[in-house]
Amino acid sequence: MSKAQEIRDLGVDDLRAKEHDLYDQLFRLRIQKAMGQLDAPHKLRTTRRELSRVKTVLREKQD
Repeated sequence: MSKAQEIRDLGVDDLRAKEHDLYDQLFRLRIQKAMGQLDAPHKLRTTRRELSRVKTVLREKQD
């Protein structure tokens, strides 16, 4: 669910839940990276970008 249109179709509550899940996922990925156990380094980038998309859409819906 990384396409912007799919994210825009979600409601505000769903977006906030997704934002929280992405923060948790990013936290876990950073810990794995620090411990040298991260198998897929590209997941950090994709998670950060998806989090940014969710935050952008949330801001658009709040205005």
